Amino acid sequence: MPIDAPCPPEVLASVGDLELVARIVVEGLVSGLHRSPFHGYSAEFSQYRRYRPGDDLKYVDWKLLARTDRVFTKQFRETTNMAASIVVDTSASMDFPPKTIASTTKFRYGVIIAAALAHVIAGQGDAVGLVARDEILPARGGRQHLRRLLASLGSLTPGGTWSGPDIVRSAADRLSRHGLLLVISDFYDAEERMTAELRRAQRMGHEVVLFQVLTRDEIELPYHRDLEFADLESGARVAANATLARRDYRDAVAEFLERMRSRSIAEGFHYTLAVTDTPPARALRTLLLSRRP
Repeated sequence: MPIDAPCPPEVLASVGDLELVARIVVEGLVSGLHRSPFHGYSAEFSQYRRYRPGDDLKYVDWKLLARTDRVFTKQFRETTNMAASIVVDTSASMDFPPKTIASTTKFRYGVIIAAALAHVIAGQGDAVGLVARDEILPARGGRQHLRRLLASLGSLTPGGTWSGPDIVRSAADRLSRHGLLLVISDFYDAEERMTAELRRAQRMGHEVVLFQVLTRDEIELPYHRDLEFADLESGARVAANATLARRDYRDAVAEFLERMRSRSIAEGFHYTLAVTDTPPARALRTLLLSRRP
């Protein structure tokens, strides 16, 4: 493996020090991007001025040009009070695959993603908070707060159900104006209600970033025998022949993922599918590069 290759997720999952894990994932991730990956969330429009040779064309107001036949560029005032809130799904469905299987659970993978994001946001001098069931940390800056947040992340355990839409609403309400809302979940439940809350958060002025975390087995159903499947949240069980069910299952999952992707595009959410056998740095790089100008 090349020396600069991303660290495998199963190796990261075995490291108990979450701050160390975050540093491993983030190291080298932002370098080369030439600017903060979330730069622009805290930039507020200030005024127009006439275009001058050499000005960046991306700031030209083309609609104003069409109306007035004059070229103006937008100027922005940098603010330093950007706040981000990270929402982590702690439901039992995230505790897959079983710990008897030598693989990274969705929950541990999501916690690693959350830790790395918190590290990046705090490292650029902005405030970051955490909302996960009963664990609520307001968005604040500083090294001490980051360590507290990472400790809270490390103490979380998955189990039972979660009211995703209600938790997203709570996180959005706690954010200051023009905040950054990051949600890490498998998004299995309450699709319509969740979309409605994410849409509401966006109307409040927040940028919405979604990390959908799934395992490869959930996507492909690679089993070849009669199995009993158990719902991790309700305990309901159903017996099925995996070979016979595979085609319909894969079609249903593909439809679900496409629905998530296309809906996110239509709503203006930033969406990333993160599969747990992929190094977390790759999923994060997809987001960071999408935010690069």
